[in-house]
Amino acid sequence: MLEILKAVLFGIVEGITEWLPVSSTGHIILLDEFIQLQASDEFKSMFDVVIQLGAIIAVIILFFHKLNPFSPRKSPVQKQKTWSLWFRVIAAIIPSGVLGILLDDWMDAHLHNAVVVSLALILYGVAFILVERHNAGGKPKVTNVYDIDYKTALLIGAFQCLSLIPGTSRSGSTILGAIILGVGRSAGAEFSFFMAIPTMVGASAIKGLKFLLSGVGITFTEVMVLLVGSVVSFVVSFFIIKALMEYVRKHSFSTFGVYRIVLGIVVLLYFWIF
Repeated sequence: MLEILKAVLFGIVEGITEWLPVSSTGHIILLDEFIQLQASDEFKSMFDVVIQLGAIIAVIILFFHKLNPFSPRKSPVQKQKTWSLWFRVIAAIIPSGVLGILLDDWMDAHLHNAVVVSLALILYGVAFILVERHNAGGKPKVTNVYDIDYKTALLIGAFQCLSLIPGTSRSGSTILGAIILGVGRSAGAEFSFFMAIPTMVGASAIKGLKFLLSGVGITFTEVMVLLVGSVVSFVVSFFIIKALMEYVRKHSFSTFGVYRIVLGIVVLLYFWIF
């Protein structure tokens, strides 16, 4: 029962931080420093990624009509625009997908620690504040997710490569990149969410395959932990995504920048003192 409760906590943290620009991986790594699952290292490495699938399902449900090119409620032109959006999303994830496959093991071994997470939180927290101040009062060039062209999509994808460093934030790097490129916050957030679908499905498949190839067995408790974490992640994500989309229509991301800086400093001080 204690492990199930831990899974609930991990699911809540994942569901909240996957979509906010504060780094879900960073928060999971930090949480694991204080509340550790009683499981093999191979399982925990897989668990941290696979519970993101619950969050992804929430995106698919919330944006199903917009993402569905077969919807009978769409005209031929709208269906064509939906297909075009998917092609741009796929193009955008190629850079980080290639680097992720090549560097996955190295990053797990060298970058998944509290110090790296803290520094990344602070650095990109400052970046968010500076970018928002620079763009204050300006009008974005692109306000509709369907109007993001291939060049912009690929550049947003290049920004997603930064999120391979724990603590950076996948949604944070892509939304920040979109804003820098002249995309409005709402459109940038939506495109970031859509990019998360193939990105996280691919990452989960790779982690799952590596776990299977490791030869490490999985217990009934670990299966339940994985299921509970994923379900909780889905439920929390469902409400967080809706709240975030409402928030970005009226507010900047500077608040998240301040949060990142404060959290990064607190964590650095904690590990320096203790």
